[in-house]
Amino acid sequence: MRTAIRAAALALLLAAAAGCDPAPGDASAGGATPTGRAPGTATEAAKQLDTLTVAAPGSMRGYSRAKFPHWDRTGTNCDVRDSVLKRDGAKVKTSGCNVVGGSWTSVYDGKVIDSPAQVDIDHVVPLANAWRSGASAWSTPQREQFANDLDDPQLVAVSQGSNRAKGDQDPSTWKPPARENWCAYAQDWVAVKGHWKLTVTSAEKAALEDMLETC
Repeated sequence: MRTAIRAAALALLLAAAAGCDPAPGDASAGGATPTGRAPGTATEAAKQLDTLTVAAPGSMRGYSRAKFPHWDRTGTNCDVRDSVLKRDGAKVKTSGCNVVGGSWTSVYDGKVIDSPAQVDIDHVVPLANAWRSGASAWSTPQREQFANDLDDPQLVAVSQGSNRAKGDQDPSTWKPPARENWCAYAQDWVAVKGHWKLTVTSAEKAALEDMLETC
């Protein structure tokens, strides 16, 4: 089911990148599961987790969200935020590329949101966490790619309350209130950190191992 959802989401994103809708209309996306590259099984995620470098968190010196430029354009009058809203929503209404209506179920807390203005697009691995995990050494273009990553399971539509509660915390100090989503969240976190070769702390790794046990 998760693979089918991701395939549908990818098809929708490719269509959006080709030019977006020229006129107002309705679109249905694949639901509220974080999308991007399918993370595979929990066993595969656990194996990938074991390959990640364990290290103490780096310094926040020099950090600024401005060093992770977002949201990039994805078509005429389109940006990454629009793309995620279209992908993760149901009965999405657009005006050109602008998302003006629809329904979103936040994967973090299960809340249903009926206004795009009340939806946050969250970075599964927060920008500040990435900075502490190795991104401080990247170039600005690399950080821009990370902040706008639609290929990995890094961007997801969630409720504003859950996004604010999460902040820049890793799974050792914050987990989605909806426990049934711990498995997918841990898989996605590991997939992103693995792809971008970011480090994990020992506490973060232990928490991810616990979350993968719920799969």
